This record gives sequence, C-alpha cells and structure tokens, in this order.
Amino acid sequence: MSHLNAVLAKLDQNREAAITRLFDFLKIQSISTDPAYAGECRKAAEWVKAELVSIGIEAEVKPTGGHPAVTARVEGTAKRHALFYGHYDVQPVDPLNLWDTPPFEPVIATLPDGRKVIRARGSADDKGQIMTFIEACRAYKEVVGTLPIGVTFLIEGEEEDGSRHLPAFVEAEKDALKADVALVCDTSMWDRNTPQITTGLRGMVYEELTIKAADRDLHSGLFGGGAQNPIRVLAKIIADLHDADGRVTLPGFYDGVPETPSQVLEQWKSLGLTSEEFLGGVGLSEPAGEKGRLLIEMIQSRPTCDVNGIIGGYTGIGAKTVIAAEASAKISFRLVGDQNPAQVREAFYAHVRARLPKDCDVAFISHKGSPALTLPFDMPELVSAQAALQDEWGVAPVTLGSGGSIPIVGDFKRILGLDTLLVGFGLDDDRIHSPNEKYDLKSFEKGARSWARILDALAQ
Repeated sequence: MSHLNAVLAKLDQNREAAITRLFDFLKIQSISTDPAYAGECRKAAEWVKAELVSIGIEAEVKPTGGHPAVTARVEGTAKRHALFYGHYDVQPVDPLNLWDTPPFEPVIATLPDGRKVIRARGSADDKGQIMTFIEACRAYKEVVGTLPIGVTFLIEGEEEDGSRHLPAFVEAEKDALKADVALVCDTSMWDRNTPQITTGLRGMVYEELTIKAADRDLHSGLFGGGAQNPIRVLAKIIADLHDADGRVTLPGFYDGVPETPSQVLEQWKSLGLTSEEFLGGVGLSEPAGEKGRLLIEMIQSRPTCDVNGIIGGYTGIGAKTVIAAEASAKISFRLVGDQNPAQVREAFYAHVRARLPKDCDVAFISHKGSPALTLPFDMPELVSAQAALQDEWGVAPVTLGSGGSIPIVGDFKRILGLDTLLVGFGLDDDRIHSPNEKYDLKSFEKGARSWARILDALAQ
C-alpha cells in the first residue's frame, strides 16, 4: 500500500518548519577550502547527524583524513536500497562587498520577476538540495514510521575542495555503503518548470606541459630567427589539436564515442536550445564545436579539447623584446562514452613530442583522469524517476547528459558497482560559487515532494 498522498500532505504541512531547519543549516560557515573554518565544518557534520537522529535514523560522524563525513543507514519497507550522496561544505564568499545580504544570514528575498528565493551561501550548492531529500524522509518517518526503500546516507565535507579523501573513505567503507543504486541531488533542472535527470557525465583528462629551449631568455634582436622560440612551438602544438571542422586530431581520440540514438536527438531538438539563448548571455553568438552537430550535443554529449591557460615570455606592462626560455599551457579533454583516459593522455603526449624541434624539451604534469559515465536509457530506476517527476511537475523531465564531471560518481561505479541517478532542483541563475547565491523556494518545496515520489516509485 502506498502512503504517498499522506506523505505529500505532511510535506506541505511542514513547509515553514522545513525552511527554519534549512536556515539553521545555512548559518553554519562550513567553508572547506579554508583551514580557519575546520571547526565550522565539524559543526555542520554534527548538525546533519543530529537531524538524521531526530527522525529516527542512526547516524555517525566519521573521520576521513580531512573534514569528516556523515554516514547513516536505515532499512525500508521494500528490499531495494539506495545510497544518497551530498555535501555540507560550501565555497568561500569573496568578494563579500558584492552580497546584498550577509552570506551566512539566510533570508527569503523577492526577485524582480516576483520569484521567492532563499539567499545564502550553500542554499543551492548543496545544503538546500540535501534538505529536499532529508525532508522527504522526515515526512515518511512521521506518517508511516519507515521509508519505502532502505537508504544509506553519505554526506561529505570536502566536495568544494576536490573530495580529496572521499575515494579512500568509500573504499574503506564499501561494505557499509552497499546499495542497488546511488542518488545524488547536486544538479539542476532544465528550467524553473521542467525537471531534469542527468543521464551522463563527461570524463576528464587534464594536462600541463612546459616547452623549454634556451637556458635563459634571449634578446630577440640578437637571437631572433636563429633560436627556437618555445612560444611558437607551443602555439603550433595547440593549433594542431583541432582540424578545420572543429574535430580533435589525436589518433584514436574518437574510439569509444557513441552516436546518440535518433529518438533522443529528436527529444533534444524539441528543447529548442539556440545559440542566441545559450551564448548570447555571455556575449557570443557562434558555436565553436564540431561542424554538423547540434549545440546541445557539443556541450554535453561530445568530447572536447580546450586550452585553459597559456604562460610564456614577458607579460608585464610595456615592451620587453625577448625570446622566452620556456612556455607552458594547461589543456583539458572532456570525455564521453567509452573513451579511455590513459589512451587519450598517451595520444596527447605523442602529439606533442612529434612536433618538438631538436633544441626543445617538454615536461608534463598529469592530473587525475576520470572516465565518462552514461546511464542506460532503459535503466529501471531511471524510468521510475521519470514517471515520478512528471507526476509532480506536470511535464516530462528532460533526460540529458552534463558537460561537467563529478568524479565521486565514477568512484561509486568503480568501487561500489553503482549507477547513479542525478536529480537536482537548481537553476542556471542560482549564482552558485558567486555572491548572492540563492535557491528558489519552489525548487526547495517541490524538490522535497519530488523525492517523496521518487522513493515511492523505487519501492514499486
């Protein structure tokens, strides 16, 4: 028997109390990247534990080598079991003078278009999102006494600092974290009235390279034309990474890149994402990816190569006529499908070395690589969540990949063997990581109702 209607009514009844609880959470200055706030991070972990305990879920605060993680486990009516992940840490608030209200003094504000929003650091990323799920669990416990399915909670405190200690923690706790599926609420909706399930995450290869030639900077009048110029060599290496059609030229780069099913492409076309809409807001107009591809493909389902920074020679004010001794670049590759990060890295190394003149050497710095993740379009949990979201929002949810990467989702797959449902209620204008971060009140309230429906659907 489903108790869903009674649970949804309880959520509506608890709205004011839920906002008060969220405000208490938002007041904690849990900035993970600054050691001065380590005590506040611990305070946030203890707060999450206390909230779970208050609804009858046994919870612990556990050390990780960095900021602590909160874990909890509760069995449900059905045998299905989910691992819910979120993070209690937040970004720094600088520049403070650009905030309309103090970042750790949450308020309900009204936007010019009439929307009510919760303004505070962490309101959307990720405290408000965490609380949508906890409030759904609270309502089930109050109405039924149990949850529809079993849930293990993993709430960490270092996501904004790279989750450096979390993979080792998951490895050490893998028996306690066993589940059938992982749930993450740290993503966005398509728009304020259309929910979205993120069905894929691009992987990542990130490399730094430094080209070195002479043993010091040289006078360009004396040595120009005779000495190798590392900046020119580096520019050639970078220019050769793409062809005239915007495709990456590394041999084998597109091995494992799938073609999107035609029915999915038609769904994406129907979303009507235009260059004017997506690029116009940042002062651009023309897509720069592979020719012959939809813009929506370019930004989330196709692999990319981008130069993230170039350093070399004299960059101060005025002129200094030198041939630099070295030049460096930072280059990232976003991966999709079954692309192999190690193979992409080795192909990049070969690309660089093949263009290296005799008098130049190269040094590489490799950062962590992660493969892409894609959910099967017929995954039962995905189908159930789609139906649940449509029931709440009145429109079919968009199923779309993300152009970004969430490495811990890869760790869930690698260590625990879990696929992850990414369902979030953030919006593009939430200003996460920026001054005046906010979370729409509608997102918070309907987000909790959505999770109640999803938990019920997963139990069926």
